[in-house]
Amino acid sequence: MTEDLPPDDPAALTSFIEARYHARHREDLPDLTAMALRVERVHADAPKAPLGLAAILQTMIGELEVHMKKEELILFPAIRRGGASGLENPIAVMRADHKDHEAMIAQIRALTDNLTLPEGACRTWTGLYEGLARFLDDFDAHLQLENEVLFPQFEPATA
Repeated sequence: MTEDLPPDDPAALTSFIEARYHARHREDLPDLTAMALRVERVHADAPKAPLGLAAILQTMIGELEVHMKKEELILFPAIRRGGASGLENPIAVMRADHKDHEAMIAQIRALTDNLTLPEGACRTWTGLYEGLARFLDDFDAHLQLENEVLFPQFEPATA
């Protein structure tokens, strides 16, 4: 991978997450939704058409925006101020949101047969699935970075 590794410092890590993942999700999801709408419209009668994908992506745009704003306006500033005690509840909310997002990802994978293109898929359909593959990889890395690296630094240790 040619990208820079995320920083070790939690405050710097929050800035990295915002710049790398939040910005990219905001950029990618509207385009993917538009492509999904087009594929659904043009190929509505095709047996493997991902009908309903655009609606899931549209919902995800809204839910992710609310989630990212909670991080950007509440949790990440608290972490940048040193992450004093009391972050367990906001982190628990973020983790619950992540589970909801993962359920939407499972729906995307189910609707697209795990991003399996039908034979003879058009350029838009191909571009949609390629874009979704990049988004899903990014999204997985984003959640993993928060769930496994950032959040545990501010949660009480469990025995």
